[in-house]
Parts: sequence; structure tokens; C-alpha cells
Amino acid sequence: MITLTEKAADHIRNFLAKRGKGEGIRLGVKTSGCSGMAYQLEFVDDVAPEDQVFEDFGVKIFVDPKSLVYLDGTRLDYVKEGLQEGFKFDNPNVKDECGCGESFHV
Repeated sequence: MITLTEKAADHIRNFLAKRGKGEGIRLGVKTSGCSGMAYQLEFVDDVAPEDQVFEDFGVKIFVDPKSLVYLDGTRLDYVKEGLQEGFKFDNPNVKDECGCGESFHV
């Protein structure tokens, strides 16, 4: 299961409204970085038949089955820390992260 905080859902909903279209967001992983994997977020206009769909605060999150293995239980938040702001992933499957925080290992 993938969940969103209310702040993350509000942020995504605002982006979808400005964009004028979209079913929700796709959360996935790709091979990248010094620890092996990186998160990937993109808007979803066309739903794939194999997608797993989760919904939180009225926002749909689409995850392909291969990524779900690495993401199951993840909570997505939107945070502002000083001058930085962005999505924060709370993934219980992560065993190690790189120093820059861009990639992870499960």
C-alpha cells in the first residue's frame, strides 16, 4: 500500500489542476545513483492495465507491479526545510541511502 500525507495530496492536486488533465501520479523506481535505485514520479494520463491503484485524500497513486515490491508501505510527504522543498519518501523497505539522499538500496 502507498499512502500520502494531506500536504502531499494538496500539492499533487494543485499541480494536476494547473496542468488541466491527469488521472493522478505514478510512483516508481529506476536503477540509478550510488546506492542502486531512485524514486521516479510522473503524471498519469493513461492508466496501464497492470497498474496497482491507491487513493489517499482524493489523489490516485499508480504503481507498476515491479516497483511495488520496493515501494510497498511507502508514505509520500511534501516538506519545506529551509530554502528546500519537495517530496519526502518514508519507505520502510530502505536498508541504506546514499549521502546525497538521491538513491537508496533495499
